[in-house]
Amino acid sequence: MYYIGFDIGSSSVKVAIVEIATGKSIGVVQEPETEMSMLALKNGWAEQKPEDWWQHSCNAVAKLKKKFNISRTQIKGIGISYQMHGLVLVDAAGQPLRKSIIWCDSRAVEIGNEAFAGIGEKKCNEHLLNSPGNFTASKLKWVKENEPEVYNQIHKFMLPGDYIAYKLSNVINTTISGLSEGIMWDFKNDTFANFLFEHYGISTELVPDIVDTFCIQSNVDKKGAEESGLAEGTPIFYRAGDQPNNALSLNVFNPGEVAATGGTSGVVYAMTNSLSVKESSRVNNFAHVNYKKGNDPRIGKLLCINGAGIQYRWLLNNLSVSSYEEMNNLASDIPVGSDGVCMIPFGNGAERMLNSKDIGTRLVNVNLNNHGKAHICRAALEGIAFSFVYGMEIMKSDGIEVNIMRAGNDNLFRSEIFSNTVATLIGHEIEIYNTTGAIGAARASGLHEGDFETFGKYITDNDHVMTYMPFKDKQPYLEAYQLWKNELELIINK
Repeated sequence: MYYIGFDIGSSSVKVAIVEIATGKSIGVVQEPETEMSMLALKNGWAEQKPEDWWQHSCNAVAKLKKKFNISRTQIKGIGISYQMHGLVLVDAAGQPLRKSIIWCDSRAVEIGNEAFAGIGEKKCNEHLLNSPGNFTASKLKWVKENEPEVYNQIHKFMLPGDYIAYKLSNVINTTISGLSEGIMWDFKNDTFANFLFEHYGISTELVPDIVDTFCIQSNVDKKGAEESGLAEGTPIFYRAGDQPNNALSLNVFNPGEVAATGGTSGVVYAMTNSLSVKESSRVNNFAHVNYKKGNDPRIGKLLCINGAGIQYRWLLNNLSVSSYEEMNNLASDIPVGSDGVCMIPFGNGAERMLNSKDIGTRLVNVNLNNHGKAHICRAALEGIAFSFVYGMEIMKSDGIEVNIMRAGNDNLFRSEIFSNTVATLIGHEIEIYNTTGAIGAARASGLHEGDFETFGKYITDNDHVMTYMPFKDKQPYLEAYQLWKNELELIINK
């Protein structure tokens, strides 16, 4: 018997099957095989058709069942992970009224900034733990202001994962974690943030019903079964945004535990039970998947680093090298600190952790007689690692503790230089796991029974690849990091 997990991304939909008895991944498929299209009618806009997510989900289920010879009746539960912060609007018949305004769309920035000032920074921080920013609630306000003919037809708004659950079950609902990612949860009063909707002039009748993150949220209905290829009556047990789900996939649930990703951009997602907010303009705070109302909350503090893997990929494309492996080998011949060469890796747009400054990529302290591409490769890896550490220092000032970091086995964390640099500077080991969001969502279907210990054992037994331990000789790393930080602060304060 199996659980199935959906991961609804902006580039593709991934679907995974795991064995219920062991938590072992049977397989993962992706639809489409090429990247999904994204509509950008204006600079800074990004939209996708929700119907496309659904069609790709159905196609992936069919492909998975055929590839692994699994019948619909063998699938006993569904988990859903999805791209965060998106806005889906449906009418009374459940039909989308417009394309989804997705996570990377920036049209609502000024609306969120005006709400932050109008409501007041203190109240937003105490109740929302964030600025309303460019998140789902602000996007809904944009529709109200700019597309009144659409707004007046809205029956409910949904997040992307809510829409997939709705298509499966014909039931519209959401979760506290989901509402918090749209900056719509009042943490101080543990209720929906009515005051934000009052400020925006939006009716709370548009809010879906709220269900627990781990429970029977709904069941596949006849139409959902016919279209998806899953059995009618199959329960939907779990739903969460991609970053909380990534943390879940890495067994990160409690204060002191940190999840990290090192792809095109980097993410650090750290757990805390504190509602204190000091860095709301630089760090976001969301209800984690195991958040419960009461005195011991679980908050995920999320820091995004735009200039991460994209920096290293740019070097691959522009240096006379053939592969990342060659770059890593070149870098390994250079000592810690790259002989003074520093690379500031923020060339992928404004960095929120730098107070939304766009400082670009900088390569400094190059001696044309002594330094070559090997130094640049090492400086790039160290610079990206230093940016992770710099971000974690911001998070520590905001109240997090670090006891362990867990990361997926993706591109940056495959580099020994990168991972050893981060581990040594934070003073804690980094555990590497070979897992995906779709696998995590599938496994999370079993958490409706509340057995987190067995869930963690599935991850340890099936996914652990290796552990990077911090080096005892920390001094050369500290000196290199301080030099890098000095260069960064010169640029910031220029």
